[in-house]
Amino acid sequence: MSKKLLDHITNPTDLRKLDVAQLPQLAKELRDFIIDIVSVKEGHLGASLGVVELTIALHYVFDTPNDLLVWDVGHQAYGHKILTDRRKKFASNRQLGGISGFPRRSESVYDTFGVGHSSTSISAALGMAIASHLKGDNKYHIAVIGDASIASGMAFEGLNHAGVTDANLLVILNDNAIGIDPSVGALKNYLTAVKEGKNPKQNNMIKSLNFDYSGPIDGHDLPTLIKELERLKKVKGPKFLHIITTKGKGLQQAEDDQVKYHAPGKFDASTGEILKKSEENLPPKFQDVFGLTLVELARNNSKIIGITPAMPSGSSMKFMMDTFPERAFDVGIAEQHAVTLSAGMATQGMVVFCNIYSTFLQRAYDQVIHDVALQNLPVIFCLDRAGLVGEDGATHHGVFDLAYLRCIPNMIIYAPKDELDLQNILYTASLGLKHPSVIRYPRGRGKNTEWKFPTDFQKIEIGKALKLKKGKKVAILSTGTIANNVTAALAEIEDDGHFAHYHFGFVKPLDDKKLHKICNKFSTIITVEDGVTTGGFGSAVLEFAAKNDYVNEIFLCGVPDYFIEHGTIDELQQFCNIDVDGLRLLFTGLLEEEEEED
Repeated sequence: MSKKLLDHITNPTDLRKLDVAQLPQLAKELRDFIIDIVSVKEGHLGASLGVVELTIALHYVFDTPNDLLVWDVGHQAYGHKILTDRRKKFASNRQLGGISGFPRRSESVYDTFGVGHSSTSISAALGMAIASHLKGDNKYHIAVIGDASIASGMAFEGLNHAGVTDANLLVILNDNAIGIDPSVGALKNYLTAVKEGKNPKQNNMIKSLNFDYSGPIDGHDLPTLIKELERLKKVKGPKFLHIITTKGKGLQQAEDDQVKYHAPGKFDASTGEILKKSEENLPPKFQDVFGLTLVELARNNSKIIGITPAMPSGSSMKFMMDTFPERAFDVGIAEQHAVTLSAGMATQGMVVFCNIYSTFLQRAYDQVIHDVALQNLPVIFCLDRAGLVGEDGATHHGVFDLAYLRCIPNMIIYAPKDELDLQNILYTASLGLKHPSVIRYPRGRGKNTEWKFPTDFQKIEIGKALKLKKGKKVAILSTGTIANNVTAALAEIEDDGHFAHYHFGFVKPLDDKKLHKICNKFSTIITVEDGVTTGGFGSAVLEFAAKNDYVNEIFLCGVPDYFIEHGTIDELQQFCNIDVDGLRLLFTGLLEEEEEED
């Protein structure tokens, strides 16, 4: 019989059979289990380590899944997954065909709401609470939100509404002063003052929103946590529990370097040391090309501004924040504010680079249309993590941007094919454009091991496509870095000059002149993109052909019309048939068909 408590816990029913005195041992075992798996399989580490005691206490006190628990963002929910029927599957976390790295309703009855983007938990849990009241159900509803996430406008919208209801809602603030990067803003300063006892209780802003506020309490003290949760079960109406935790708790390195250990990659489970990968002779990360180029451009142009919503490290805006702190801003998890702040600065003649992950710009769509494009303000949106991003899965893939931005008037959209192309379009945008622009580039590294910085910048002609390879019968049109897959696939085919290859960096405006030539010369056209084919670059080419009465046979290659799950980028490109082998097979098949017809 195993002496480990965790080995005998499949779900919270088993957990509730333990004595409170046994729970600290369980917490240690749960931490060790997470560390052991993540050290090998990779994933989010620090956030889940920080809420181990809270996770145990919530499932111990509340009758989950009957009582409804919502984890904000979701990268803090590994312990929750392990305690809710998924311990034996946890090694498949974020792997192709395995469990998701985030809570999702289709995976478990304990995952009450699908998450991945921040600040949604209060609204979702409040909606559940109101519905339960209307149905006459006697349930508890708990939202666990971090201090960085509660600063988002949506979280305040939820608090504002909840405060005028009698909903059986408990909001738990997991206060650790850090999201991915350290939390910022006046609210962070307020919470710090509360923790340090420097803010009088009568000034409590949460109480002023009509919540029953309690705390701050130690989020790693299980007996105190359980006692307070039991007390709050008896309190009616909206409640707010403020707990203090340490991100990365239980692994010294993760506590000491909370940014690096948010998602550290592979590391030694016994020592905590990250297993270093040699970066010698590796091409640069696209985010670093952006960040270093922005600094160089800013040296020569005092009007250049950098803005990011809570992603200074991930986007490499940190370079500019360190070099020009008065001209670079981390505005917290507030994409809507980031966009309209950029618009305000642009009205005053500033050259604003607003860097947002592609998937997160979706949260500010109205601001892009209403505050930027409608007023034709030349904000430069730099969309990091465009295309398939890998193991974070459906909530994080940046595959919709071409489709949702292409339909907006006044917009210029460019997808560079490599690192040098990215530098040059950043330079071109910095010279001053008459319209808002979007520059999209992928997660990870480029291909050019000879890339050096700084370099001589070249201005790119707006709306011009480039011929990369001459050909006689079939034209392949690609946009962005997926061009490298096309080039590699063509290199493996003996086509006798059959295929031509064009790089359409500009998805808007399209190079109509070049498209007319292509449609007149080639009967077959293939478009390749790392975004959705519904409404994306390929759709733009189809629209052009239809508008101009061309009858070419046009094949669209890209992300199909459903949500793509998690896996490595290579695996997901293979699934979408836009990897090198998939494209090679498509090109070879067309070549064979042409030869048969001849």
